[in-house]
Amino acid sequence: MATPPALWGVDWFEVITENCLDNHGWAMRVLEHVAAHRPIVLHGVSLSIGSTAALDRGYLAKVRDLAARFAPLWVSDHLCWTGIAGLNSHDLLPMPLTEESLAHVSDRVRAVQDFLGRPLILENPSTYLEFSASRMPEQEFLARLAQDTGCGLLLDVNNVHVSAFNHGFDPRAYIDAIPVEHVVQVHLAGPSDHGTHLIDTHDAPVPDAVWPLYARVWERCGPVATMIEWDAKVPPFAELVAELAKARAVRQGLAVAA
Repeated sequence: MATPPALWGVDWFEVITENCLDNHGWAMRVLEHVAAHRPIVLHGVSLSIGSTAALDRGYLAKVRDLAARFAPLWVSDHLCWTGIAGLNSHDLLPMPLTEESLAHVSDRVRAVQDFLGRPLILENPSTYLEFSASRMPEQEFLARLAQDTGCGLLLDVNNVHVSAFNHGFDPRAYIDAIPVEHVVQVHLAGPSDHGTHLIDTHDAPVPDAVWPLYARVWERCGPVATMIEWDAKVPPFAELVAELAKARAVRQGLAVAA
């Protein structure tokens, strides 16, 4: 807010949807200012698309109204569940990756898309445990979900790195299995390293291991909207822009190599 828009050095901004629902204070003022100068996208954390609880149509109506007011390029959330029976865990909980779960989520994605009148974009979450009942890898689940419903995918490269480290799978194989025609956006972020596991805290620079994965995404997908998530221990704005410049440098290096 203290930097003139001409000096932002950022092409577009992502907004956490819930920060602007039922908000008539500072968060809304910031959104109005940003949206007047740059395209925005809405990124939710409370849709709970994987829950067995009924879809919260009151929440969806507020999202639809916010989208009508600010015309975001797209509306996204996560492949997860966040609560049940009216309780919100305030965490992005993992899905059992089964045929039954896929059918359930597909039906709910179609219902949400019909309600919002636009495609839903879903992100792969970071995970710290897996269901023993799962029968397919997450990348296959996401690919089939996108192909079945027409939803878009927000490919969080940091989350691929975190989950791959935590569960011992090949992150490059994950990325190579994602259908490029459905990838709308990419997230980059920095996790916390706890030795035996990584936690997706969004409070540090993008780790070195993530940049080759991002390069692979760019090789497969071509130009795709990319942003840096930084939600805690937030540095000065200039340092955030410098981190974004690293992503541009990766892309430029690939263009020169080609």
